[in-house]
Amino acid sequence: MKIVVTGTRGIPNVMGGVETHCEELFPRIAQKGFDVTVIRRKNYVSDGLTEWNGVKLLDVETPKKKSFEAIIHTFRAIRKAKKLRAEVLHIHAIGPALLVPYAKMMGMKVVFTHHGPDYDRDKWGFMAKTILKLGERMGCLFADDVIVISNVIKDLIARKYNRTQRVHLIYNGVPNPDVCDYPEYFAELGIEEGKYVLGMCRFVPEKNLHHLVEAFGKIKPNGCKLVLAGDTDFEDEYSLKLKRMAKEAGVVLTGFVKGKKLHSLLTHARCYVLPSSHEGLPIALLEAMSYRLPVIVSDIPANLEVGLDKECYFETGNIGQLADKLQKVVNEDCQRITYPMEEYDWDRIAKQVMEVYDGLKK
Repeated sequence: MKIVVTGTRGIPNVMGGVETHCEELFPRIAQKGFDVTVIRRKNYVSDGLTEWNGVKLLDVETPKKKSFEAIIHTFRAIRKAKKLRAEVLHIHAIGPALLVPYAKMMGMKVVFTHHGPDYDRDKWGFMAKTILKLGERMGCLFADDVIVISNVIKDLIARKYNRTQRVHLIYNGVPNPDVCDYPEYFAELGIEEGKYVLGMCRFVPEKNLHHLVEAFGKIKPNGCKLVLAGDTDFEDEYSLKLKRMAKEAGVVLTGFVKGKKLHSLLTHARCYVLPSSHEGLPIALLEAMSYRLPVIVSDIPANLEVGLDKECYFETGNIGQLADKLQKVVNEDCQRITYPMEEYDWDRIAKQVMEVYDGLKK
């Protein structure tokens, strides 16, 4: 079966939750004999690859403009998919889903993965939020099958669009941890094993990293530092302010990291913190759990669905409560926690997605 994928900026090594999802998922599906092509946004990749881990890669020119690059890329990707004679077009995220009806008009079967209600993100203005809501509606009403990554999203689309048929709950996943040491990198950053708190995500408003910086500034760190791993796709007023705030507070900024650098940070952190106000099902949190890190996360529905101990949660936006939990972590000896991770196994997830594709033959 020929599968064409769009809605992602690209793979491999492109920042973002959808990108990480696709990077893990589609090589596994290609290895099972499916013909998979991922259509990438050319301005996000410079590796010159045409194939990676069994997945064909096709780069399409797209203007790098936050407000409309996704929709232009999706339009061009659908036309490419038609030329490639795709049997299934797999569209990721609600913005690109705006063009699900167009893909159907072109005669393709469409699977739509809903990664979360992006219109809740603080970075979008009124018009963008309206378009994203329309994209969600088009995807939920017209896709042949809808995949949701959490029960929160499943309940949302049932309530808003009465979509209960051919809706598949398939969680985000996490690979097996790559436990490693990288002393040279730690020396470069000026940090020590077990003596730092890790925040790892994109530098966008809804992640609330400014709350983490502010809360860390209220505690007695006992020799611990705060490390923020990540960056932003589009440098804006928020990301610049966050970086300035972090530097003034002595926070260690790593920039966007992957591979051994990231694995070493996850291996030796004292804890992981995610203070966000919006998530689908956060892959970064699942990664931290796979490394058996203690975690402190906001009490939004997507984080609650992971089912952590109640002591892991704090009231979203409550900086004082977050500071109290951080203080407790830095006061105690380093701990490691074993979480149940069976639901988040990528091989299991790939099998579930392939079953969705096979169902389109019936």
